[in-house]
Amino acid sequence: MIDLHYSATPNGQKIAIMLEEIGAPYRVLSYDIFNGDQLTEAFGRINPNHKLPAIVDQNPAGGGEPVTVFESGAILQYLAEKSGRFLPASGAARAATLSWLTWQVAGLGPMGGQASHFLRYAPAGQDYAVERYTKEVTRLLTVLERRLEKSAYVAGDDYTIADMAIWPGRASAFVMGMVLDDWPAMHDWFERIRARPAVARAMGREDLKAPAKYIGRHQTLDAREWSNMFGDANHAAVKGD
Repeated sequence: MIDLHYSATPNGQKIAIMLEEIGAPYRVLSYDIFNGDQLTEAFGRINPNHKLPAIVDQNPAGGGEPVTVFESGAILQYLAEKSGRFLPASGAARAATLSWLTWQVAGLGPMGGQASHFLRYAPAGQDYAVERYTKEVTRLLTVLERRLEKSAYVAGDDYTIADMAIWPGRASAFVMGMVLDDWPAMHDWFERIRARPAVARAMGREDLKAPAKYIGRHQTLDAREWSNMFGDANHAAVKGD
């Protein structure tokens, strides 16, 4: 059994998709990030960075004590290596998969997150930040479009953890008012993945669905929610205050 410490963000959805794809038994432990559920000392022992998702594998390969993994890219790689699926064992195909996985976790994910922050949560008057991050997301999506014009999946002919990492990020494009019809190769790729039974299961489970506060284009947070997400409470958790 794998415990999935989960919030219904694109990073959490990546892991739910992978668990469904490999058929691993898992238990969903849901966190309300606006309520600050992730800021507890107990969760800090699972992920010192106090971010979601994280997993605890109660039955790791080879036995032994439970294995904890945090950071979505690391979790995807761990599950791929444990299951022997969706990550080539060696050679150019493995290198391509890890390159595109890293591209997502180091580039598209953070840039999309910053764009979403300044569009959804920040006070008015953030024109420079909005322009800077939306332009960078557009540039990165153009990189992805050019890749998918040449390849059925991002790492080549086969579906891999790199696709799982990138696919849920459509949320950032939605926030910026983009539509996939403007990116034909990406649109076709998106629909191919959405049609996969495991993806449909992950996106359809009631305990994995995102509440409205997670997906609305514009949000107003109260003082406590802001503190938990971006302010003093968020920073105090890592200091042990």
